Amino acid sequence: MTTSPDMTPLEGTQLGKQTPLPNSPEEARLDYVPNPRPGRNYLVRFTCPEFTSLCPVTGQPDFAHIVIDYVPDQSIVESKSLKLFLHSFRNHRGFHEDCTVGIAERLATEMKPKWLRIGGYWYPRGGIPIDVFWQTGPAPADVWVPDQGVPGYRGRG
Repeated sequence: MTTSPDMTPLEGTQLGKQTPLPNSPEEARLDYVPNPRPGRNYLVRFTCPEFTSLCPVTGQPDFAHIVIDYVPDQSIVESKSLKLFLHSFRNHRGFHEDCTVGIAERLATEMKPKWLRIGGYWYPRGGIPIDVFWQTGPAPADVWVPDQGVPGYRGRG
C-alpha cells in the first residue's frame, strides 16, 4: 500500500495496481500526493522524449519531446498517473498547441503548483518543426530553473 509522508494510506491512487491505458486524456485520472517537503521551494522535472498524439486532420501520428517543470505547493503529481495521462494522447487528435497547453493547464488547475512550465518540442510536420511553450508566470526567485536542454530541430544539417 502506498502511504503519504505522514504514513497515512493513499487510497485511490494507481500506484501498485494494474492500470489500463486510458482511452483519452479526458478519461485519464491524475493522482496527487502530499508534497513531502512543504514550505521548501524546489523544482521537479518530468521528461517524456517519446510523446505521441494524432494529427486532427490526417489522423497520422505526431511526435514530441515534452519537458514539464514545476515547483510544488501542497501536492505533487504521482508519476505513474502522469505517465498514463501522457500516453493517453496516443489516441487524441489535437494540434501541437492544444496538446502541449492542455497538459499544462490540467496540471496547473488540479495540482495548483507554485509555478509550472512546459516545453513541447515537436518533430516536423510538413517540413516545419513546431515548438510550444507555456508557463504560469515567473518562477520563484529562490529556485534554480535549468535550461530544458532540448536543442532546436536541426534535421541532418
